[in-house]
Amino acid sequence: MEIETKEQFLERILAQPRPKCPVCHQPMDIWEVPPINFSDGLGWGTPYLFVCFNDECPTFAQNWGNFGEVYGHTASCRNICYPDSGNFECMPVFSSEGAKGQIITDDVLAEEERIKEATKQGFYLLAGFYTENRWIEVLRLLLDVTQPARVRLKAAEMMGDIGDIEAIEPLRNFRSGNIPIDNAVTGSITKIHDRNYTMECPYCAEIIKKRAKVCKHCGKEM
Repeated sequence: MEIETKEQFLERILAQPRPKCPVCHQPMDIWEVPPINFSDGLGWGTPYLFVCFNDECPTFAQNWGNFGEVYGHTASCRNICYPDSGNFECMPVFSSEGAKGQIITDDVLAEEERIKEATKQGFYLLAGFYTENRWIEVLRLLLDVTQPARVRLKAAEMMGDIGDIEAIEPLRNFRSGNIPIDNAVTGSITKIHDRNYTMECPYCAEIIKKRAKVCKHCGKEM
């Protein structure tokens, strides 16, 4: 059985009519579920839901007091609909702005499309640079903060295969703030050293041969 990706799921529900809230009858918004469990702790069961974010909906507007009396918390709830089954339920929210950060708006979709195209273009460039052994161009893409994270991660991995000794210093000084990218850079530095049978002097950090007994730069014994 073919597994549907998150992207394919979103494309599918974007193509179908949005349901209306069963209480206020307003069109519901597409909402990306957060990476936390809900209800019985087994997860949401879907990457996206339809949610009523109408603040005048009676489900939301009239339940603040009920939650306070029953549970002792300031909270209310919003109506949700599962895209595949069409079943309606309620989910708790703790403020009028609660969960609104994950609404899939036109601006969000446009930004996702921009990132998708930029990623496609970045991978195309990397493939050419890799084939032609142009590690400097790969390094430039890695250092370019405007590039998508996936492109920079692939560039970091490629540096280990085609990067020259001269690439080690800029790689050592590079910090992206993205743990997978930074880990890939560290791995690539190791691969460059392995390919060239070199190491960095623990005293002066200059590059020397692995079999060296004395650093040719600082004179320290290894």
